[in-house]
Amino acid sequence: MMNGRWPALIVTLLVLGGSAAGLSTVQRVFKIQLRKEKIYPASGKLLSGLPAETPSWVRPAGAVDRREEKDVEEVLGTSNYISRVYQRKVVGKQGQTDREPVLLQFHAAYYTGMIDTVPHVPDRCFVGGGMMLGEVIGNLPLDLHQGFAWQTDDDVPADLKGKVFRIRTSTGRYARLPREPENVRLRTMKFLDKSGDLYAGYFFIANGGTVCRAEDVRLLAFDLNAHYAYYMKVQVTSVAGITDGEHLAREASSLIGELLGDIMECAPDWVDVDTGAYPPDNPRRAPAP
Repeated sequence: MMNGRWPALIVTLLVLGGSAAGLSTVQRVFKIQLRKEKIYPASGKLLSGLPAETPSWVRPAGAVDRREEKDVEEVLGTSNYISRVYQRKVVGKQGQTDREPVLLQFHAAYYTGMIDTVPHVPDRCFVGGGMMLGEVIGNLPLDLHQGFAWQTDDDVPADLKGKVFRIRTSTGRYARLPREPENVRLRTMKFLDKSGDLYAGYFFIANGGTVCRAEDVRLLAFDLNAHYAYYMKVQVTSVAGITDGEHLAREASSLIGELLGDIMECAPDWVDVDTGAYPPDNPRRAPAP
């Protein structure tokens, strides 16, 4: 006689099998991509290749970029990152006393493929390292334009016209900026340390858009219709000369605004990805005539 548990087990297996088949059909019909493939910029450029000098900022003489030990990189989850101190250039005037120089630590890290969490942000890592979170100042607007020649990009799908711009990079090429770059926000916080107050802020570039909360990265990078996924964390931390969170946002606007074209050369052009023009094996690429 059949054990009483077998019928229930068979029904369960049939239900699971039917659910799997149904899910597969839904994925195929609606072109849902649950698995995200890795993708890298066509330029092959790494974040460590960002220019050490911009019109208003320079890496201090003798300073070197920080590289972590292999075990720390494993925790960080990527080896494609940059941690560099920039100092604002000071143009002295006769009879004027120089103020304390403004120094920022600029950090950016690139991730791609299947990403489960986005844990490496100051409010988690700094506090884990022994600092005290003094205040969440807020999501402060960044003025990244700063008078630079953003060019409206008309070579984009109709729904992106007026939202995508190009900018000349330090290499003389043009790079597309994230969608609606005028709306980038810096999630800004104050930390308390034995050596004094420290200010830090960050945002993320993900699949051609931006968000300033770690929890929101998945909404961009894990679009169910996207075959690929990447995100880049961009972070600035006060080293010297920063008086408050708003001051950090102003100085970050200048530094990141001058680096933004080069930063975007370190990420795939998402318009090309979305339209199938890149990479060569993109499933969205139109078949050859």
